Order: sequence, then structure tokens, then C-alpha cells
Amino acid sequence: MPSTAIRVHQLGKQFQLGARKERYRTVRDALTEGASRIWQSSRGLLRGTRRRGRAGETFWALRDVSFDVQGGEVIGLIGRNGAGKSTLLKVLSQITEPTAGYADLYGRVGALLEVGTGFHPELSGRENVFLNGAILGMKRAEIRRHFDAIVAFAEIEQFIDTPAKRYSTGMYMRLAFAVAAHLQPDILLVDEVLAVGDAAFQKKCIGKMGEVAKQGRTIVFVSHNMAAVRTLCTRGIVLDRGEVSYQGDIERAIYQYFESLATPSAASSDGPVSFTEVRIGGRPTGSIQSGDPFTASCRFSLAAALPSFRILCAIQSVNGDALAVAPLHHHEFRHLNEEGIHELHASFPPLWLRPGVYSLHFRLQANDLNSGKSTYISDSIMLDVSGDVAPEMLYGALTPRVEWAAPRNSSSRAVNSEAPHAGAAAPR
Repeated sequence: MPSTAIRVHQLGKQFQLGARKERYRTVRDALTEGASRIWQSSRGLLRGTRRRGRAGETFWALRDVSFDVQGGEVIGLIGRNGAGKSTLLKVLSQITEPTAGYADLYGRVGALLEVGTGFHPELSGRENVFLNGAILGMKRAEIRRHFDAIVAFAEIEQFIDTPAKRYSTGMYMRLAFAVAAHLQPDILLVDEVLAVGDAAFQKKCIGKMGEVAKQGRTIVFVSHNMAAVRTLCTRGIVLDRGEVSYQGDIERAIYQYFESLATPSAASSDGPVSFTEVRIGGRPTGSIQSGDPFTASCRFSLAAALPSFRILCAIQSVNGDALAVAPLHHHEFRHLNEEGIHELHASFPPLWLRPGVYSLHFRLQANDLNSGKSTYISDSIMLDVSGDVAPEMLYGALTPRVEWAAPRNSSSRAVNSEAPHAGAAAPR
């Protein structure tokens, strides 16, 4: 397999809206449709109304998409609904033809675009395994070789000879994914198929995809589960309205995706509280080393004085989990509740965040005599934490610098490290 597994160059896909493909028509169809049009026109003239035909509109689902994927790379394709992710995978899997540009794939391609395609409810689970495997491109001998592993993965051994129509939705989807997961292509295209079954089975699915990735296969993975994307992928491509808005580091790709989902905040409104800017260290984005202190700043304006309020500065993961929250009450700086423009600085001590991309925003919770309690949120800005990422640092959000101590217990026996006791057990 060449070093480049997928090459996409200026790819575009255009759809015609409101127009159906012309089917084969008989003479009777033509006469019937002609009579119907005459009747509709006559009725419209009698009623004083006239139907206007609208030419079919065009819609570009993909426009000028270009990227390369190296062999063995795991790419996360992310974006909001309607961004063009599924359309791109259908073009890559040759289900649909591109309108412009081209996509070259080098190697055997397997596509998991819709789990369960080709399953027949009247057939047993065993028969559906062979049917679905054949549809996905597996040879009969290959299906037989993986049959036991497929059934064990789906965890439905005792129901394998039961008709699929008697399966629950979870059983049906688990067997379908088990078949698809045991494909052995050079390039695997995966579209939202990990959201099947319960939480335990989803974890099992992610583990299986991780095994496939470790075998050196190229994977293009589409999902809205950012935890799964971060776990599996090494690089990200963000699609926005059919165009590539970012491609590169997976953490930055996930952050840009969440930034595109952000709704307009009070910063763009003319309400009683408006945030005008948020900065880290005087810049609109922050880049710090893990373990360094930093200062977050904001400006906000009050259209009228507030009786009381509370301001929070929050740091969140790209999944929206709060990692650090710093509160400030109005009695600490009484002038902040006066009408006008105010500036505020929050100096954070070393937080020892794991290297990655986070978001930071300010939140003002006001108590107004007229409107009651109201919350105003600033725009979120990126906090890029850099540093060395050791394998041990992938299990948590914080990496604190801890001083370890292990005082020797007076009752413990000293062991000579140079000449261990003959009966001493080997360390595990």
C-alpha cells in the first residue's frame, strides 16, 4: 500500500433540489399527465389563480474539498449536521459520483455507513451474518473464519439461530456492528456506527476500532462523540457547510467544531449586560505551558446598576465539562455593579492541566429587581495548553506536581536489593 492512502482534490458534490429524475413514460402516462395539466390550468384560470412552476434549485453539499490521508492514519471527520460528512464518505465509497474534482483511494475499501444494511428479519442471525458479510464484500470463507468471533463479539450466542425479527433493537444492532467490525480492508470508512447498544457495548466498539487502528489500517471516522474521536483519531478534518474549515491536530479540530456550535452570546446583544472582549494574557487566544500561571481578562458594560451579582470565570474541556470555576461576588469589588464599562482580571495559579485545548469564558449572574435572576455569558476563547504528553497523562484532566513520600514502617523488614531473599516474591 502506498504512503498516501486517500487523495481528495477539489472535490465537489451538487444536488438538484425539487427535481426528480425522469422515469420511463408510456404513451398512456403522457396522455394522462397532459390532460391533468390542462385541467389544472383551466381551474386556475376560473379561480383567478395561476400556479407558477419553480425551476429546481441547486445545493452544493461539498465544495472544493482537498486533503490527503497517509497509510495507517486515523482521521476524525467532524462537523455539525448537514456539513457534508456523510456525503463525503459516500463519494469516497463510490456510492455517489462527485460533481467536481476527484477522490483516489489506494487499497481495499470497507464502508460502515449504515449498520444493519442488508439484514432480513425472516432470516436467522446465522444466515444474516453470511448475507450481511457478503453485502459488505467479505468472501464466504472469510465469513466462516470470523464467524465465531463475530457471534462472541455480539454476545448473542444462544439466539444465533433465532429469526432476526424476534431480536430487540439492541441485539439487532450489535450483530450488525459485529459483522461490519470484522472486515479487514486497507481503508475503513466509519459513519456514526459506534452509537449502538448500551454504554458497555459502545465501549467495546471503541476498543475494537482501536484494535483496527493499531493494525496499521487507514480509518476515516465520522462521529459526534468527541470522546471517541479523541480516543481513536490522530488528526481531524472539520467540515462547515460543505467546505474544509480546518485540518490538523485533533484537539484543535475538536475545539473549532465546538466553537462553530457556539450560539451568539450577550457580547453581541444590547441587553443590560454585554461582554465586549475576553482575553488571556492580553491576547484573544491563550497559549500556556502546563503548570504555568496565567491571567484571564474581560470587559463588560452595564446599562444600569445592579443590586447584586456574581461573576464566574470557567475553564471547560471541549466536551463541555467544567474543569475549573473561579467565582467573584459583587461585595469584593463594589464599583463593578455601577453603570458603565468595567474591566476585570482573574489571575489563575498553576492548574497543571493536561496538554490539550480548552475553552474559557466569563459568566455574570445578576439579581435584578425587575427581571429577577438573569445569566449573561461571554464568548468562549481557546486556551491552548502545551507540554509533553506521557501515556500516564491521558487518564485525567489534571497533572499536578505532587511531592511523594514513603516513610519506612518500623515493623517492615529491610531487603537487600543486591542480594534478594531466596523466598522473596518477584514484584508484579
